[in-house]
Amino acid sequence: MFGVLEGTGVSVLDPRFHRIVPGSARVERLWTGARWSEGPAWFPAHNTLVWSDIPNNRMLRFDALSGQTAVFREPARNSNGNTVDAQGRLVTCEHGGRQVTRTEHDGRVTVLASHYGGKRLNSPNDVVVKSDGSIWFTDPDYGILTDYEGDKSPSEIGACHVYRIDGQTGEIAIAADDFVKPNGLAFSPDESILYIADTGASHDPENGPRHIRAFAVGADGKTLGASKVFATCTNGLFDGFRLDVEGRIWTSAADGVHIYHPDGTLIGKVAIPEVVANVCWGGPKLNRLFICGTTSLYSVMTHTNGARRP
Repeated sequence: MFGVLEGTGVSVLDPRFHRIVPGSARVERLWTGARWSEGPAWFPAHNTLVWSDIPNNRMLRFDALSGQTAVFREPARNSNGNTVDAQGRLVTCEHGGRQVTRTEHDGRVTVLASHYGGKRLNSPNDVVVKSDGSIWFTDPDYGILTDYEGDKSPSEIGACHVYRIDGQTGEIAIAADDFVKPNGLAFSPDESILYIADTGASHDPENGPRHIRAFAVGADGKTLGASKVFATCTNGLFDGFRLDVEGRIWTSAADGVHIYHPDGTLIGKVAIPEVVANVCWGGPKLNRLFICGTTSLYSVMTHTNGARRP
């Protein structure tokens, strides 16, 4: 069940991909038993990975030293995306709570965002922390459409936006309001670009978006400028993704992980035997890519390193 998997591997689609994945690279299944794995977050202080199993309403914890997996939190308010802030605290998007929370070092849970303009958020999906301490998150309605990933309920806001929580004041502002279903998001290593996925094709396969857009970050570091479509998914939908130190995007797709050069070229793939929802960098050198497949947690070693940010 565990260890190196047959039928998985690395596909080189552009010569530039050769130098970032070793020829001996093999995909490992580290654990299986979830319904929908999402939101991996790496904690370097204790060499562990925390991720969400949304329909099972729990969070799991993989210990990289022992190789053991255990329940981290249950119930978990149908948690989805997770990240770690500069102080080493867990920041979580919760479908069930319709909120973004932070787990303090003593275990207390602080609510960072639950309403905008007096109305409840839909179901926060994915989250990143910028170097100025601000927290950016997406808020599609996946967690309130049915009872599978949260609690079925009408949208109070009536739209799906991207939000920014100010790191000093805690003020919540809309960062982008022209999405169908905003999903994964991540900053470029120098924070000059914010990449955001739109998975509107999940409910409109013919006309809905299935792409990642690249937004120029304003000089104030708080606003987003013009955007362009960076890449369109060639197999399924982009969901969660992360960048490496040279600005390449490693993104989820239906057949595994797709890797894009900063110029938008699809340069390689890591095949996974089930739909991938999200990824993150981990290990002492941030050169191990952890991959949340539908039911399982996978990893692959690389010749590159994750961008050193939450």
